[in-house]
Amino acid sequence: MPSLDTVLAAIDAANAADPHAEPDGRPAALVYGERMSQELARRFPQASEHLSIAARGQHVERWKIARETYPEGRAGYLEWRVDQGRAHAQRVAGMMAEAGYAEADRARVGALLRKEGLKRDPETQALEDVICFVFLRWYFADFAAKHDDLDLGRIVAKTARKMSPEARAAVRAEFALPPAHAAAFAD
Repeated sequence: MPSLDTVLAAIDAANAADPHAEPDGRPAALVYGERMSQELARRFPQASEHLSIAARGQHVERWKIARETYPEGRAGYLEWRVDQGRAHAQRVAGMMAEAGYAEADRARVGALLRKEGLKRDPETQALEDVICFVFLRWYFADFAAKHDDLDLGRIVAKTARKMSPEARAAVRAEFALPPAHAAAFAD
């Protein structure tokens, strides 16, 4: 019988090897996975096992594919992101196989991790919404400090466009964003 707890523990064990640390000294990927699961539980308490696994495995071993090995600019960034999605899907599929999950379950989680069907598949959209909330809640302030206003405005607008209308409304209700950024989340 497949075990969700076994897969989540395997993802956590892999992410515990992240050489990058949060300010409290904990591995960054491990903390990110925990934050994804917490945000998923807040936003989608009835989430399926597939979505629960995808949320926790969203950045599994992300440090293993360095952004610096890709060309500068948007095209290089997008190529890196696609390769990351494929790598995450493959790594999590292996963990799921070891935990007894069927190929169909592994394929479904892989599709979620590759963001297939964004805006059309409710679970893919839910995963994207959770990703955006984790970014805004935990990483936006540091990210904003490293980018000029023009770049930041563009990135905030792209983040908002990826989110569902319900998620954008929740952002407006929960976050005190500067007016220039809050406007991106208006319907």
